[in-house]
Amino acid sequence: MTKREAGACNTTNPTVLSWVEAQARLCRPDQIFWCDGSETERQLLTDRAVTEGVLIRLNQTKLPGCYYHRSHPNDVARVEQCTYICTETEEEAGPTNNWMQPKAMYALLREHCDGAMRGRTMFVVPYLMGPPGSPLAKVGVELTDSIYVALSMRIMTRMGDIAYEQLGASEDFNRGLHCMLDVHPKRRIIAHFPHDNAIISIGSNYGGNVLLGKKCLSLRIGSYLGRREGWMAEHMLILGLESPEGKKTYVAAAFPSACGKTNFAMLIPPPRFKGWKVWTVGDDIAWMRPGPDGRLYAINPEAGYFGVVPGTNSRSNPNAMKLIERDTIYTNVALKPDGTVWWEHHDEPAPEKCLDWRGQEWTLHSKEKAAHPNSRFAAPMTNNPMLDPRVNDPEGVPISAIIFGGRRADTMPLVYQAFNWIHGVYIGATMGSEMTAAAVGGAGQVRRDPMAMLPFCGYNMGDYFRHWLTMRKHLKHPPRIFHVNWFRRDANGHYLWPGFCENMRVLKWIVDRCAGKADADETPLGWVPGPECFDVEGLTDFSPDKLAQVQHLNYPDWRRELLMQDELFMKLYSHLPKELIFQRELLVARL
Repeated sequence: MTKREAGACNTTNPTVLSWVEAQARLCRPDQIFWCDGSETERQLLTDRAVTEGVLIRLNQTKLPGCYYHRSHPNDVARVEQCTYICTETEEEAGPTNNWMQPKAMYALLREHCDGAMRGRTMFVVPYLMGPPGSPLAKVGVELTDSIYVALSMRIMTRMGDIAYEQLGASEDFNRGLHCMLDVHPKRRIIAHFPHDNAIISIGSNYGGNVLLGKKCLSLRIGSYLGRREGWMAEHMLILGLESPEGKKTYVAAAFPSACGKTNFAMLIPPPRFKGWKVWTVGDDIAWMRPGPDGRLYAINPEAGYFGVVPGTNSRSNPNAMKLIERDTIYTNVALKPDGTVWWEHHDEPAPEKCLDWRGQEWTLHSKEKAAHPNSRFAAPMTNNPMLDPRVNDPEGVPISAIIFGGRRADTMPLVYQAFNWIHGVYIGATMGSEMTAAAVGGAGQVRRDPMAMLPFCGYNMGDYFRHWLTMRKHLKHPPRIFHVNWFRRDANGHYLWPGFCENMRVLKWIVDRCAGKADADETPLGWVPGPECFDVEGLTDFSPDKLAQVQHLNYPDWRRELLMQDELFMKLYSHLPKELIFQRELLVARL
């Protein structure tokens, strides 16, 4: 019998108990630590992580409650090539997912996990995704031999006894097992079993692969459950825009990783918009369902932010800089001699000398970056000075607009609006973006990333599009759908749009369109703001002519774009809804 460590078992749920015992017999840990989510436990585990060298305590005067972690140099991003959807048929997983038959994958993973925690502690991490009492909330239990994971899950989820209270005597919880093994790429697998509501992750200790409540449950398993249960799990931020008169409009937006989701979710309006406020509900995940009034309601299932650090500063995201000043775990940034941290495009100038993300000495003359391009912070959402008061509302917030956007240097205009819901689904389904450091390989290459869900959809993407189309039948007042692109460049490679807080101008036009207060011009792509209905007052070096340039429709670019769309459509053709084929033909005709 495995020894049980301090942190006594605090659930009587027989299904949880028997499952934990079965996994303990397989993994054979020396001890089992049952997490309860208390402050005493947090301090105990943090001190232990520091003693074991997993965390480095930062300068507690300048960064109170903050710690530093370095991951293995081969383990710094999501590994899509090692991520699997395990369904009975390959067709159900679809051509955009790696697939293995569940029985074969379970056999392979049992072999790797057999005795994998010998000499280690198994942490039992119960967690709740979503506000307590929400009809969309889901319970998970993650078993892990990583104290870093246990502490990070405490930040990113509602972790502890609150999960057992939500679960009660039910057997309906996500079963998650994480074994670090030797953190070797050849033994790295992140396997999802949608029919069993189960996840097994081995060979990694990077957040996106091992914080199983995040991409794994929130999106891959969540999207499958959403289709089955009549709701949507989406890779979307949620924000509320409040007017000076106190009217608040909620918006959801899907951007691929490292394309400005967190910055947009925490946007501070420029001086031109005195009295306006942007409130953050969530910066990464949205679970949405039709409400009794025929509107779409969304919750943020997470309790923290797992954001990309490089590029974060007081110009790009002042609220993020405030929230990471305390109680934050930094991963793979640079460590300064005074016990503080630094990264490229930080407010402070580069230090003359520090330790880089590998732990090696770095100077101003070093050729490598001090912080890894995908270095991260994990911070509790309660640190956010503009956290929306309704973030814990069990029913969620009503969504008036859905925004799609990617990182495109050309082709895509600054903003346009879909003609209707089906056209909007087509816009989301054909979304493309330049790849970023959050995914291994191919940085800078443009790829299709439908709804920013290509790496995260837990079933056939053609059926996922059909689910989006079906949701319209349950919505009397569907959100308006828009597309944005902050990253368009001119012939000299300079950004045409100033971005950052000035994105408020685009957001304001979107919200006004939803309220019927703003005009637009019809184009082959959709409705676009004309110079007379788009506020550019106060923008230096940005005239109506520049607005026309950033909105310009280049026909040769769009001919290439349509050919690129064909590649994805052909891959999904057997499951592609005919409505999307018709929308493409309509666009061809308009062009």
